[in-house]
Amino acid sequence: MLSPNQTKPMMRPYLAVAAEFASGKQTPRQFLEDSLALLEQWEPRIGAFVCTNLPAARAAAERSSERWRAGKPLSPIDGMPVGIKDIIETVDMPTEMGSALFAGWRSEKDAACVRALRDAGTVIIGKTVTTEFAASEPRGTRNPWDTARTPGGSSSGSAASVAVGIASAALGTQVISSTVRPASYCGCVGFKPSVNALNREGSHDIQSQSCTGVLGASLADVWQVAYEIVARVGGDAGTPGLQGPERLPAAKKPKTLAVLETAGWDVAAAAAKAQFNECVGRLKSAGVPIRSRHNDKDVAALENELLNATELSHRCNGWEARWFFRIMRDRDASKLGRITLDRAHKYDNLTLAEYRADIKERARIRAFYAALAKSCDGCITLAAPGAAPEGLASTGNPEFGVPSSLLGVPALSLPLFEDAGMPLGLQLIGFFDADADAVAIASWLMAAQ
Repeated sequence: MLSPNQTKPMMRPYLAVAAEFASGKQTPRQFLEDSLALLEQWEPRIGAFVCTNLPAARAAAERSSERWRAGKPLSPIDGMPVGIKDIIETVDMPTEMGSALFAGWRSEKDAACVRALRDAGTVIIGKTVTTEFAASEPRGTRNPWDTARTPGGSSSGSAASVAVGIASAALGTQVISSTVRPASYCGCVGFKPSVNALNREGSHDIQSQSCTGVLGASLADVWQVAYEIVARVGGDAGTPGLQGPERLPAAKKPKTLAVLETAGWDVAAAAAKAQFNECVGRLKSAGVPIRSRHNDKDVAALENELLNATELSHRCNGWEARWFFRIMRDRDASKLGRITLDRAHKYDNLTLAEYRADIKERARIRAFYAALAKSCDGCITLAAPGAAPEGLASTGNPEFGVPSSLLGVPALSLPLFEDAGMPLGLQLIGFFDADADAVAIASWLMAAQ
């Protein structure tokens, strides 16, 4: 049982205790009750959830316990407590998208990924806080490591709920930096898969760079959640979806890695840079060749290609979502946040010709990056410039998360660093549709650091 007064965030991996369910030493219902005790303790301080459905969660946990007792769990994550970002539809709870315009709104159906998780036996605790329309307007969630700081966004509540052990995993989304940044700030594992890897039907984060991500207490938990989703509902329509083994890919030492400083390096904290450089030194000592813009012309060229990644991403997203924001302004602009209104206005006059030029440029940069796979296993960088900033008016600088979003490739935030007593993630960026390889390298990095 847990201590009744947990003073520091402490994650609770689920797969690590699965053997106890099989043996009967513990049950998913007992595991859930500990989650709910943590919910009662932490929720008033951090505000991670928009709403919960605890009677349904307890009933689901009881059914899971019966299946484990019978030796017939539906999946390895049968009984896992999970949170669902409130940009993703759930049949039993509203989907408010972080907006007063959608207060109490129900689609009366589950998103594909939610249905897959129910079919895998998971226990859905509730809907986690998202920024307004999964963009940049915060909605009040606090960082559990220091409640005066942001948890990041847009998957704010998902990261915070995992960090304190309420959920072992939670769904997020990412179109700019919305999974890797909050994972970094809150100290959990964040996995943004390749674009199209997990079915997005029923998710309202709809831009072409968007993807469903997973934040979790361990790399094994994160991979298993993603795998169980794709096994049941696939990736986006017409795509092969996430590819890889039924369990966490075996750790794999990379043959070569590239360092990407990106546009975020100039604003990164000194302590963040120092720890990252120490990590690079350890990798070299372990026999992993490291390429960077300082010793490799191809990496230097890639850094140059990515200099405009943030603006190019915002332009693509701005065109793709502008029809939606026009409708929202027509409904009631007074209920939209200032950040949302400013961004919608900035890109409101983009033309189709400009958008076509932007996605053509994005495709060119993606092809340039893909060529690096011939001589490199992945790239490493920071997941954020440093510790979560103080204050709740911003979700923090997204620069380090943008490259993988623009490129449409997998990225993971691994909780290996700290800054000012706060968590900070090492980010691994992989190659398109090679998510399993990226996760295998991430596993090796976590064991090696």
